[in-house]
Amino acid sequence: MTIAWNAERAGAIIDEHRALRGALLPVLHALQEEFGYIDAAATPLLASALTLSQAEIHGVVTFYHEFRRSRPGRHVVKVCVAEACQARGSESLVEGLKARLGIDLGETAADGSFTLEAVYCLGNCALGPSVMVDDRLHGLFHASRLDGVLE
Repeated sequence: MTIAWNAERAGAIIDEHRALRGALLPVLHALQEEFGYIDAAATPLLASALTLSQAEIHGVVTFYHEFRRSRPGRHVVKVCVAEACQARGSESLVEGLKARLGIDLGETAADGSFTLEAVYCLGNCALGPSVMVDDRLHGLFHASRLDGVLE
């Protein structure tokens, strides 16, 4: 469970990791683990603590697709759209999930219940199309299975 953004807690996380070699990525992962995303307010904190420019930090956060810049929904649904899953029907799965959740790829439902994300491989190619709901991987997935998976 993630907590609401808190600059004091973020500072403590940064301090815990700042001595690591190449500390930026471990700190970003720890911040996202704690808060569910990388708040924009973290950028100046990181720049100061790690002696990096804010542009460098922004570049890393925006380069890696796994880093979120806004709070995700309570449930994150990642659907593989790579070639192997496409060949096994991920395009229709995406359409079904969009209809079921009422959101597009990259969006979070207004009530904060779901975030729907496209990913480019979940490493489950033989059992595509694949999705990851929260941290659980599911193969041979169909949008109609979503309710059962969430229960």
